[in-house]
Amino acid sequence: MENKILKIGLLTSGGDAPGMNAAIRAVVRACTFYKKNVLGIMRGYEGMIEGDIIKLDARSVGNIIQRGGTILKSARSKEFRTPEGRQEAFKHIKKHGIDGLIAIGGDGTFIGLHKFFEEFGIPSICIPGTIDNDLAGTDYTIGFDTATNTAVEAIDRIRDTALSHNRLFFIEVMGRNSGYIAINSGIAGGAAAVIIPEENMSFDQLYAMLGEGGKTNRKSNLIVVAEGSKIGGAHALAKQVAERSDYFDIKVTVLGHMQRGGSPTYFDRVLASQLGVGAVEGLISGENDCMVGIRNKRIVYNKFGDVMYKHHDIDAEALRIAKMLSI
Repeated sequence: MENKILKIGLLTSGGDAPGMNAAIRAVVRACTFYKKNVLGIMRGYEGMIEGDIIKLDARSVGNIIQRGGTILKSARSKEFRTPEGRQEAFKHIKKHGIDGLIAIGGDGTFIGLHKFFEEFGIPSICIPGTIDNDLAGTDYTIGFDTATNTAVEAIDRIRDTALSHNRLFFIEVMGRNSGYIAINSGIAGGAAAVIIPEENMSFDQLYAMLGEGGKTNRKSNLIVVAEGSKIGGAHALAKQVAERSDYFDIKVTVLGHMQRGGSPTYFDRVLASQLGVGAVEGLISGENDCMVGIRNKRIVYNKFGDVMYKHHDIDAEALRIAKMLSI
């Protein structure tokens, strides 16, 4: 491996995801293994602009692998979107002698780092950390597995009360414009229907599915709705059903940001560790202006131009299975 990069700056940006701390730990300890210095940039690009930068070492990231959130904190920076803001950030990067950057986050983080590289040429790699699992170029993103498990646990608990009262529950999960959490938690939770942005299901089709469930004596109905649904969120859909029929006793649960929190699953801890090491090894061996990912259990490096504006498509087989099992 080349040794041109001596000091790496590490930041987390955008929405937090369970497993980010595991990735931070992996990056810092991999840097220590390869005898590279690593500095933590607090609060993402906002901290980069303000020069809020601290030294990290192997001991400073002890006992964080099991913690949710991010010890480096996160923020969204409007100022970093301006040339003046990025120039101020570059000033602090040079002041601290940082000659390589690793950022953990989603597509907004990637776009910011790509723009920074174009303007100032600082070698950089992004690690995909988002519960949405919506990034092309990787099979999984850090936080998706934990968020989905959290959703499944909530669905299981809601099913208990749904069965007790013969109710229709609309359960809204996160995912922005991606249906990955919805489709997987819907299958695992035994949902009667799953509404995702990637599929053009109409309200009439949904209502017909509820009627079919009545014909087969379904004791409870759980509808999982992705927050980016094209036909409306959980509250809007519940209102439409209530306006059409008074047969259903309808309740709505929006899981919201509880899906971002909590201790990461073993899968997210291992994934974050693999991607963290992969980011460091890629950066010091010449990979640049790219995202590290995992495809078919192998570490891969995707140029930003190949993944930045592309969506991770829903698995057609998962969608087929969800429909088959909802009868």
